[in-house]
Amino acid sequence: MIVVDESHCISQWGYDFRPSYLQIAMIRQLLPSDDVPVLALTATATPKVVDDIQERLGFREKNVFSMSFERKNLIYVVRETEDRAGELLHILQGVPNGSAIVYTRTRQQTVDIARYLEEQGVSASNYHAGLTNAEKDYRQVNWTKNRVRVMVATNAFGMGIDKPDVRLVVHYNMPDSLEAYFQEAGRAGRDGKLSYAVMLYNHQDLSTLNRRIPETYPDLDYVKQTYENVAYFLQVGVGEAKGRTFYFPMETFCRRFKQFPVQTNAALHLLNNAGYIWYAEEQEFKSALHFILRKEELYRIYETDEETDLLIQTILRTYTGVFANFVYIEETYLSHMTGLSAERVYQILKDLHHHRIIDFIPRRNTPTVGYPIARVDSEYITLPPMVYEERKIAFQQRIDEMVHYVTSNDTCRSRMLLSYFGETDAPDCGQCDVCIGRKKAGEAHSMDLKSAVKLIKDFLQDGESHQASELNKLSIPTALLDEAIQFMVAEEQLQVNAKHIKLVRQ
Repeated sequence: MIVVDESHCISQWGYDFRPSYLQIAMIRQLLPSDDVPVLALTATATPKVVDDIQERLGFREKNVFSMSFERKNLIYVVRETEDRAGELLHILQGVPNGSAIVYTRTRQQTVDIARYLEEQGVSASNYHAGLTNAEKDYRQVNWTKNRVRVMVATNAFGMGIDKPDVRLVVHYNMPDSLEAYFQEAGRAGRDGKLSYAVMLYNHQDLSTLNRRIPETYPDLDYVKQTYENVAYFLQVGVGEAKGRTFYFPMETFCRRFKQFPVQTNAALHLLNNAGYIWYAEEQEFKSALHFILRKEELYRIYETDEETDLLIQTILRTYTGVFANFVYIEETYLSHMTGLSAERVYQILKDLHHHRIIDFIPRRNTPTVGYPIARVDSEYITLPPMVYEERKIAFQQRIDEMVHYVTSNDTCRSRMLLSYFGETDAPDCGQCDVCIGRKKAGEAHSMDLKSAVKLIKDFLQDGESHQASELNKLSIPTALLDEAIQFMVAEEQLQVNAKHIKLVRQ
């Protein structure tokens, strides 16, 4: 049997980042029998993607078994805010039980937000693809065992995460597609208990998301120029380098040729998908070291401090062959074994390298570029429709659906998601922010000015100064709230100063 789990990745990533996914069906040709069954599994696929999966895996006829995408215990909420960090903290305080995941777009955001939450008394860690495997495992175990409540992560923290008591998933930034959002949000409430999926956004996010289209699909002239510049950078002439692979320091390249990394990365992926180059965005090379001094010379020549001595002893106990050859090491593992910080381990290794005690090559993530065919003249480069135009149109459609989801205030969130995945007759959930908003609006229809004034007075009865925005928490229609505030100010019942508001004692 051939089983493909997370099979939506064939359609979601196969065209853009992992062309080899599109060739999985070739395995069928390598097997001795023609009747080996094929099973494709996914929890996140639109009807179009379901058809694409079956075609790409060589199904002889369509054969789909499916259940509803509806998650009745999951409450979907979209909040527009200019103070994302403050809103995130407010949400976490409002859902105090269980674990939480906060998804961000960039690695640096995972660091910054986790630090902010820790400073506010919320235990948090961060996770992204740039961490070592040991560090990823360590942080995931801490979160899984509830030593840390909140995991702030990029989408690298995803598949295989099946913690049952995740009560809250917050998207700090808008994802590129509803597929990605639905899958990540669906990591909340796996135990069937009430849980929340919250999306934070502001209008700047909409512009940022739409900018992703030209960034991900730069025009053909830019792609051709990138191909030309890469060849010049690697000193590869026309007709040369077939079968060769090169390290490709992206930052150095972009600096030299005044190109932006995002568009350059996209252009290289397009060239890869069109067959002109091989491009691996991140090839991880572990740290390595080799002792230059012989073991008997080590302590006779070099006087070490206590921490350095501890680290050397740990390395010698942990790794073999360090005096004969380079060996790969994990700074994070050495940090855990010695009790030193990872930064301190790194600094000691650099010092030992400086004093010619060891040769030390730090861990690095270095892209690589290769040539499956000899370099061609850039004027002959073309991008097939399935690599460029068709994918660009599909990308635009996914972004349009994402924008519609966050900006729509008149359709149940759950119903919008279910409709996107082909369930067009789903009922309103009755518990998302849109459904709750409609319910409150209906209850407020009968409210008059006198009732609104009473609610405001009751809220401000402590006599303290409050932010005016706090009144939005009251179940008062916006127009009536404005009218009530104006009335109370005119009647000298309310004192308004800048953005603050206070009840005037009569």
